[in-house]
Amino acid sequence: MIKRVALLGSTGSIGTNTLRVLKGLPDRFELVSLCAGRNAELLCVQAEHWRPKRVCIDRGAKAVRARLAPLGIEVLEGRSGMRELSVDPDVDLVINGLAAGVGLRPTLAAVRAGKDVAIANKETLVVAGHLVTAWAKQTGATLLPIDSETTPLWHLLQETDRDDVKRIVLPASGGPFFDHTREQMAGVSPAEALDHPTWQMGPKITIDSATLMNKGFEVIEAQWFLNLPVSKIDVIIHRQSIVHCLVEYVDGGMVAHLSTPDMQLPIQQALVHPQKLPTQVEPLDLARVGTLSFFPPDTARFPCLQLAYRAVEQGGTAPAVLNAANEVAVYAFLDNRIGFLDISRVIASTLDDREAHRDADTLEAIFEADRWGRVRANELICSLVSQK
Repeated sequence: MIKRVALLGSTGSIGTNTLRVLKGLPDRFELVSLCAGRNAELLCVQAEHWRPKRVCIDRGAKAVRARLAPLGIEVLEGRSGMRELSVDPDVDLVINGLAAGVGLRPTLAAVRAGKDVAIANKETLVVAGHLVTAWAKQTGATLLPIDSETTPLWHLLQETDRDDVKRIVLPASGGPFFDHTREQMAGVSPAEALDHPTWQMGPKITIDSATLMNKGFEVIEAQWFLNLPVSKIDVIIHRQSIVHCLVEYVDGGMVAHLSTPDMQLPIQQALVHPQKLPTQVEPLDLARVGTLSFFPPDTARFPCLQLAYRAVEQGGTAPAVLNAANEVAVYAFLDNRIGFLDISRVIASTLDDREAHRDADTLEAIFEADRWGRVRANELICSLVSQK
């Protein structure tokens, strides 16, 4: 049966790679709709090629509508349009490749409508993992991870008794500043931080990778996808980005998933599960790779990873505050308002300043914590800027 797909975030890294995967699977998927942030030109090019029924753009719908009118493609705009695509009765599968917190509401809407959702937007499960997974059980929606580490882990553990698992290990590349001192990192520019040694990603997730917050988000995300406590989820630095996950069993044995670093593989793994089909990913040549190296994460130089564990320990709405403060701080760094090391300082201070983290048992509590975290982080950033 052909699955009808809504692709959110079609112009980003996940979206463009997803389109490459879908191109190779025309007998399995039909692209019904596309959604983009502000890259109207690329969205129009994609729509002209794929001919979806509907598209949505965050801003600038008038120009998009004029260009696509001869094709009969309906053009929606903003958050309301994004939600409309997520609950469209003509859609079976929503693929969420949106960046940062904007991906939460459409995912929640899709799950509550009973749609299967393939999630590359880690922030959704960081902020509201317990609600998303609970609603998925109620509505029968299937949640599929799209991530170079979490997706193969999810595959490996589908038929595994969780009592047999001692721990899982999520490898991180270490980013561009793996061998930098704190003093060196204090003066790095956004351009240097965006120069990732392995992956080509959007700016927000690339900065998260440089601070190791992305790996912290993966730890939080993994607990919901894999049904494992965070105490069983460890992180290791692996510079080559060839080993994407490891599972250690209670008997001491360990298995690993290795592949050429290419996001097309986890995207296809998620979309065709439980089958395995040929891909366009370059085969892995271990002899050419030669050496695989591993190091413990240095949380003194990269405190964001430990802040993610801390938010889980604090519980309640702390992960929502963590995500909100991180997003505000990352964009402030990209705008050259604060330094690279200020990102973790702003996040830590924001978590410190929240006297009590309420239970996150309602969306209202989560959204209130998100709003508070953004306001407080902005206040801290303004204070830092005024001191320069």
